[in-house]
Amino acid sequence: MAVYLLRRVVFLVVSLFLASVLLFLLLRLLPGDPANSLLSIGATPEQLAAARHQVGSDLPLPEQFVSWLGRLMTLDLGTSFVSTLPVGPEIASRLAVTVPLTLLSFLLAVVVALPVGFVAAYRSGTWYGSLLGGLSQLGIAVPAFWVGMLLITVFSLRLRVLPAGGFPRDDWADPADALTSLALPVVTIALVMSASLIRYVRSATLDVLGSDYLRTFRALGSSFTGAMWRHGLRNAAVPVVSILGIELATTFLGAVVVESVFALPGLGSMLIKGIAQHDYPVIQGVLFVSTLGVLVIGFLADLAQRIMDSRLRGTVSGNAR
Repeated sequence: MAVYLLRRVVFLVVSLFLASVLLFLLLRLLPGDPANSLLSIGATPEQLAAARHQVGSDLPLPEQFVSWLGRLMTLDLGTSFVSTLPVGPEIASRLAVTVPLTLLSFLLAVVVALPVGFVAAYRSGTWYGSLLGGLSQLGIAVPAFWVGMLLITVFSLRLRVLPAGGFPRDDWADPADALTSLALPVVTIALVMSASLIRYVRSATLDVLGSDYLRTFRALGSSFTGAMWRHGLRNAAVPVVSILGIELATTFLGAVVVESVFALPGLGSMLIKGIAQHDYPVIQGVLFVSTLGVLVIGFLADLAQRIMDSRLRGTVSGNAR
């Protein structure tokens, strides 16, 4: 396991380096000069040259990349071209919205998907089992922004019980107020995410229900509940844990769209604003932090999967030998 952890950490570091290279190159391929965001229409060539020197776009690309990589090594994400504020603290303040939104949506989706997916598999031959499977298929096809607008129409404009968007200016000073602001965005993401999770839970449960070992334990006198609790759930959980990691990473990235619908001051709005202003440090910082979050989530999901499945631990040990 120690060898596996070391190998995964090395993979994480290499992936982050390759991601930083890719982010840097892709941003430099975008049309326009970031110095233009500092100038008004009709700027003189001298003003443009001074602005390019200020943002560093007059330097050769290799020198710009070395400068960007050197700051990353010291956990410095740079300074915004437009606001002249450090990008790191701004991202940290935006994470106070994006991270709770992601985690609460994930938890709600799991709470809904696990029992519904199990029932859909256990009662797959009944009308309501088929109905649950069909609803999950329909939920996958529905875009998150449409669900968000529908919830705003019902709960904000008609019933007037929840806010249509925004977030308290004092952030989490009043947790109840903050949670109320996140209620509709959380439900929006959870509904779309749970539809996908229900399919995976249903599929994993059907595999366990049709397995030889479960029938063997039933034949030896174990009750269905006992056999499922002692042997079935763990085997069904192994592939589901891997999917949960992917879904959590997808939710983190997909929060960008939902934050735009509900006007939340998270990473999504920061990224969109940075793109509109050609603010390279902001774009690079947000995308780098998002990439780091996705890689860490994948690492933790893979680690949990190997801890739960002894066969994978044996594979790791065998490779190490």
